[in-house]
Amino acid sequence: MSLWTSLEPASATVDPGSSTTVRLRLRNTGDVVDEYRFEPVGDIAPWTTVEPQSLRLYPGTTGTVELTFAPPRTSDATAGPNAYAIRITPTEHPEATTVPEGNLTITPFTEVRAELVPPTVKGRFRGRPKLAVDNLGNTKVTASVSGSDNGDQLSYDIHPSNIQIEPGRAAFVKATLKPRQIIWFGSKEERPYTFAVKRSGVTPLDVEGTYVQRSFLPGWLATFLGVFLALAITFLTLWLAYKPQVRSTATAIEEAGVSTLPPSPSAPAAPPAPPATSAPPVASAPPQTSEPESDSGSGGGSGGGSGGGSEQQEKKKAPTAATAVQQLAASDPGGRHICYRAYLTGKGWTSPECDGDMAGTVGQNRAIKALNIAVYGVNGTAGVAFVHDPDSTNGQGTYNDVPWTSATDGNDNYIGTAKQSAPDMLGFTINVDNGNKAVCQSVHQHNRDWQNTACDKPNEGEHYIFAGTLDNGIWLEAVKFTV
Repeated sequence: MSLWTSLEPASATVDPGSSTTVRLRLRNTGDVVDEYRFEPVGDIAPWTTVEPQSLRLYPGTTGTVELTFAPPRTSDATAGPNAYAIRITPTEHPEATTVPEGNLTITPFTEVRAELVPPTVKGRFRGRPKLAVDNLGNTKVTASVSGSDNGDQLSYDIHPSNIQIEPGRAAFVKATLKPRQIIWFGSKEERPYTFAVKRSGVTPLDVEGTYVQRSFLPGWLATFLGVFLALAITFLTLWLAYKPQVRSTATAIEEAGVSTLPPSPSAPAAPPAPPATSAPPVASAPPQTSEPESDSGSGGGSGGGSGGGSEQQEKKKAPTAATAVQQLAASDPGGRHICYRAYLTGKGWTSPECDGDMAGTVGQNRAIKALNIAVYGVNGTAGVAFVHDPDSTNGQGTYNDVPWTSATDGNDNYIGTAKQSAPDMLGFTINVDNGNKAVCQSVHQHNRDWQNTACDKPNEGEHYIFAGTLDNGIWLEAVKFTV
């Protein structure tokens, strides 16, 4: 070899964001004049500069170049020892390349940032913000997260409460805020709170947010109830003060069974109001724990053989909406979910769909007879079906005195009748959680396109939503739900 090299020093240390210099000495031990080109190689080559980039030496002479290392103050500058090398290529003998190696130690540094998403959450009973914690340093960060507020007005459920973040990565912490006292009447109140990201030996990083707690009932309702109570008391006082006296002659007539009024013709009965105008609370009825009977695939007595019994067992094992929503709840216990399936003409029950997917068919002329719905995270659901009326005289369907059905979280609720002989479903009314949370729906009708998605508006007093049409000849073919 016609070249001698030496790194001074062979090992160096540098802080991210600053620089350090290492001297490379080399001697031409050959017998001809040669020019040498220098090229940094290795992981830290992008942060390495060589000055000069080439050097011409006569035989027996020595030259020096300077290597400058300037790693950035980012997570890319990995903390700890990092090997580096300089490729030296002689112009006269390019095959005699030399690669001296050294070691550069990059010191560790930590930089953590945290942000609330969103910074302001609203609710009556809870709020669910997320805390994003970014590790901008070049070493792993271990931290814990806790919440606090003035006056201890909120409770905090934080998951996970302890986190480890690799350099250049971020961690997301889910939190549930719950007020310790419910505001029954009045205006909303703002409750500032703070999340603290704590690391050992370092001042905690505080992130401030606001929870806006809404009253359970609007303020105008309290005023209305106060006025109504005052009027009721006034009326009762006047009634007691001026209560009419019953004369003895009237008593005698009543005892004798004599009526002084002529008989009047009976008035026609008013049509009953649809059940959707008085939606009951979700928990007003016990949840249905078994699938209702249907006339598709039933039957098969002792003469049916083992094959009929096996088919019936397979139908009983078919997953319901509750089966699907319980699986979603197991994988996402903090979320809100709704699963559902449809009972179709000539087909029976479809497979369960969830959270906005379609249940039913489009363009196959199969009417929906019944719906099976189950929810999670919204404290249950209730509903009632609006069906075809063969005796209709006004071109509209009927609720047919069908009662509201309901079920708690994780259980099956059935709307309509799961029989092929049952009337087609023209529409339905549905709500969740006594109106405290919203349910959204979109339906596809026979010979029509999908309706726009519509939701109930609990904050505006609309605690249930109707889907479909009153037209006695337009039935439902498919549905989609979200909560």
